[in-house]
Amino acid sequence: MLQRIQSVYLLLAAGISAGLIFVFHLWITNEDVKIFAMDELLYFGLFLGSAALSLLSIFMFKNRKLQFVLGRLNIILNFILLGFFAYQSLNISGEALVSEKGIGIFLPILSIVLLALANKAIKKDEDLVKSVDRLR
Repeated sequence: MLQRIQSVYLLLAAGISAGLIFVFHLWITNEDVKIFAMDELLYFGLFLGSAALSLLSIFMFKNRKLQFVLGRLNIILNFILLGFFAYQSLNISGEALVSEKGIGIFLPILSIVLLALANKAIKKDEDLVKSVDRLR
């Protein structure tokens, strides 16, 4: 059942986590060097982990409970990533390392929204199956 709406949401979340990190920079240093997620190993690993969880969740369509749990884990992973970005941007006093923040810092927020929509659709499917089972 790959044609369900949650598969589209999960595919978009994977595309944001794996594809857009190469397009949008995270921040610009004082020396006008753009820092992308692939330049920082921690951020790159967390983004790719989020994309892998989204893709894995797409193919768990036969087990909706596991798909729902993987979606929640992915949301938690994106909140951790967002926390690292907030720490990076707020902890630095003055203009020490980060001169200008990029749009790449907001990519986990888009991913969280798409994952929440996917989990809502998964829950709706699970409730539908339970209601049909009650009629038997």
